[in-house]
Amino acid sequence: MTRPVAMITGANRGIGLAIARELAGRGYRLSLGLRDPSTLPEELKAADPILTVYDAGDPAAARRFVEATLEAAGRIDVLVNNAGISRDLKLMPEPPQDDAEMEEALDALLEINVKAPFRLTRAALPALCRAGNGRIVTLASLSGKRVLGLGAGYQMTKHAAVALSHAARRAGWDQGVRACAVCPGFVATDMTSHHDELPRHEITQPEDLARLVAEVVTLPNSASVAELHVNWRYEPGL
Repeated sequence: MTRPVAMITGANRGIGLAIARELAGRGYRLSLGLRDPSTLPEELKAADPILTVYDAGDPAAARRFVEATLEAAGRIDVLVNNAGISRDLKLMPEPPQDDAEMEEALDALLEINVKAPFRLTRAALPALCRAGNGRIVTLASLSGKRVLGLGAGYQMTKHAAVALSHAARRAGWDQGVRACAVCPGFVATDMTSHHDELPRHEITQPEDLARLVAEVVTLPNSASVAELHVNWRYEPGL
């Protein structure tokens, strides 16, 4: 039997790596888009994944990644939009931020967190529709559902990521595509390592999210989850 194929971006560390491990363990063939494939852990290299050089900031990278996957495997069953960045961008920073620095940070956030998953979803959607039960998971954030601190840029892009997931859900619904925006709070990855105040052993672990993602993509078409909010602490309304 032909194994289902899961495309994942940013699978060399953190959440993406945990998802790749989990899906490989559940019988998926992996197609991994990485800026530097040599950074992939040896255990995943041993799983014989399809490896593609993928730079989320390159507009042409999405179609190359999809084409490489189809050439090697002939199908796409799951797309996981995981790659993302974080920048501290506020409306009223103290001390005030130079306008040029602000524009650079905002452009980077929009390019990687919004435009890149948009391009990849658009490129992969026809193949996911052909699968009859294609799945799209977009790693958003609880920052895409509410704004707790004074940040603005990252939060804007994660709200957009949630909207993208809902748009993909609607676009492919009649062809069996189901899309889910996974919205975690703080996760124990490199991205949150500068938050010294966080209890690293208590916040959500990448492996926790990986298990949830695997459950979402293996649900039948009749049990679709549009958004999955994951938190390690109590917040009213979430």
